[in-house]
Amino acid sequence: MAQKASDFSAKQRQLNEDIKHGSFQRSYLLYGEEAYLRLQNRDKLLKALNCDSSSMNFNRYEGANVSPGEVIDMAETMPFLAERRVILMQDTGLFKEGCPELSAYLKSPSESCVLIFVEKEVDKRKDLYKAASKAGFEMECTPQDEQTLLKWIAGKFGAEGKRITQKAAVFFIDRVGTDMSNISNEIEKLICYCLDREEITEADIEAVCAGYLVSRIFAMTDAISEQNRKRAMDLYYDLLSLKEPAQKILSLITRQFNIMLQVEEMTKNNRSRQEIASAVGINPYFVTKYQNWARRFSFEQLKSALTLCIDSDDAVKKGKLDQYISVETVIIGCTSLQYS
Repeated sequence: MAQKASDFSAKQRQLNEDIKHGSFQRSYLLYGEEAYLRLQNRDKLLKALNCDSSSMNFNRYEGANVSPGEVIDMAETMPFLAERRVILMQDTGLFKEGCPELSAYLKSPSESCVLIFVEKEVDKRKDLYKAASKAGFEMECTPQDEQTLLKWIAGKFGAEGKRITQKAAVFFIDRVGTDMSNISNEIEKLICYCLDREEITEADIEAVCAGYLVSRIFAMTDAISEQNRKRAMDLYYDLLSLKEPAQKILSLITRQFNIMLQVEEMTKNNRSRQEIASAVGINPYFVTKYQNWARRFSFEQLKSALTLCIDSDDAVKKGKLDQYISVETVIIGCTSLQYS
């Protein structure tokens, strides 16, 4: 279950207080789906603890092949001409798999070492999670709700002397999604674009911020039409990681095949590009793209692909098919077609 926003806010205040007063705990566990918050708080801790790559008292361990024994030995090593040693362990997977050695060590950790654990996923049933929670501080970095994001966006712009209306901020989120790393990158682009103006408008957002969902759906359609199943699947999982609902993705794929089918039929009937665009409801610029996609399938194959999409959507709505598997089924089915 996702951590309540109020719990996260309280945890964030507590972490900020530790940093402000320099009263660091023996261990910190930062975990959860929102990578931006995990990494931002990691960096705040490292900066407050005076850690950088050249520090003799800072050790970093990353990935699945970390040796718990080596980490414990380093944690027990006295810092060199300093108050403490800092050890960062990131994306090790140990909080999902469990680690008896570290669990036991955290029951009585060294007083001269601060351990920072950064993980996307944890298993709260494992002894390592329980030991880390008891030994120090833990915070789940969950995706933030819209109201929190709106305040954060306004604050980010405000810090740069810019302002944005709530209406424009809602439009911004709809366009770029809720992933905070992506939002932060798009904010930087908007600030540069509006360098000589204070207010960020919807027109600015439309001009600067790529519709990440649309661009990925187009890339997925490219991959499917090229029969590149792996690429299509990678793009699908990428969209899921950006918190896009599977049914929304399926709906957009269905729309793509529906448009391709209509474009192909009107092209065979010698309709002009402008006529096709008007009839289908797309920008004339994209007509050629849809024509190129459609040419890679026979007309019957396009109909079969669209039927597969519709049937999968219907099965999900009736509870006969898992929504995530439905998209995988469509991708596999559509990348099994060979033009004949």
